Amino acid sequence: MRFRTLGRRPDATPGPAVSTLCLGAMPFGTRVDEATAFAILDRFVERGGTFVDTANCYSFWEDGGRGGESEELVGRWMTARGNRDRIVLATKVGAQPTGPGDWPGNAEGLSAKAVRSGVEGSLRRLGTDRVDLLYGHIEDRATPLAETVGAFGELVAEGTVGIVGVSNQVTWRIERARTLAHERDLAGYSCVQQQYTYLRPKPGAAFGTKEHVTPELLDYIRAESDLTLLAYTPLLSGAYTDPAKSVPEQFDHPGAAAQLTALREVAAETGATAGQVVLAWLLGGELPIIPIIGASSIAQLDESLDAVDLDLTPSQRDHLDQA
Repeated sequence: MRFRTLGRRPDATPGPAVSTLCLGAMPFGTRVDEATAFAILDRFVERGGTFVDTANCYSFWEDGGRGGESEELVGRWMTARGNRDRIVLATKVGAQPTGPGDWPGNAEGLSAKAVRSGVEGSLRRLGTDRVDLLYGHIEDRATPLAETVGAFGELVAEGTVGIVGVSNQVTWRIERARTLAHERDLAGYSCVQQQYTYLRPKPGAAFGTKEHVTPELLDYIRAESDLTLLAYTPLLSGAYTDPAKSVPEQFDHPGAAAQLTALREVAAETGATAGQVVLAWLLGGELPIIPIIGASSIAQLDESLDAVDLDLTPSQRDHLDQA
């Protein structure tokens, strides 16, 4: 395993060192049963993984789901293994449904009250007294940014949260929130979690409440040395390697054919799978990117973890980039 610094602490020192791959726990406790999830988490740690990502709303949309199942399972696993101090734990608040109605209209949002209540619930489910990284999960334009920034800053100041981040928000709001935090001498967002993969989305592609990385965001992160980008769904849920899965329609356009051809060519050169090449491409670039990988089996996890040791040559990276 290799390691990378995660964000920046309020005192301007680097954040914690984390494994360069983060394990996403979204399906644990719903689509992935407890025994399988425990085995995946154990294998991740066995191979040097230290960074686990969840959210208070995972996975309310599954049959029988209510939200919180993933946090509860991760909490039971940490208690059973006695390894809380060896795990860098990230969770999110803001997207959990709070009552009847259509989501996301009924999402809890990012008011000071919702953030505080959300974190208290997460701590209870996770069986811990702190969260190493807390994200605002989705946009909440009904709440003033200053209120949200203040709520996150208070949690850091009191030690309940280590560092803070934001997910699924457009660049100008990330920049504005960070400016507000700086002006008020509060901990600001130092991690950004967005969807990002090798294939580029087609112009005008819609992702609903999700946000895909844009050239503007990449440029912003390039200019801000304290920001870490975390890429979710980097493998498009297996579409790069599983012939039974189609590329999502947002990425299905004429330009994708050239990229996929280049990807297959580099995979053949390296002896790796296409998914492993995608992860190596993300890990080996100029920006500090940490892919968030999902797994529903040990085999899937091992395939992703093997990508950590795959170093693409400059010519291979250029081939992928030029495509």
